Amino acid sequence: MLIKKPFPIADIRIPGKRKKTLDPVKVQEIAEDMLENGQLTPIRLRNGKSGYVLIEGFHRLEALRALGEDMVDGYLVHAQLH
Repeated sequence: MLIKKPFPIADIRIPGKRKKTLDPVKVQEIAEDMLENGQLTPIRLRNGKSGYVLIEGFHRLEALRALGEDMVDGYLVHAQLH
């Protein structure tokens, strides 16, 4: 069962290929919604070598960063080995 908890934004690494998908318009829209409603959907992270690696929720994370937040609600998931 996943447990939602806060994570420091500064400790989250975004994979390189994920960075290329950033849509500034979408980040702005999400940030405006978060101002009114807060963060409704947690992001998903996995443990990395130092800190955490983002799995899902890049635009939500960047919206919170744009709003000056230093914490994000998320789920820590375990990476599956193939």
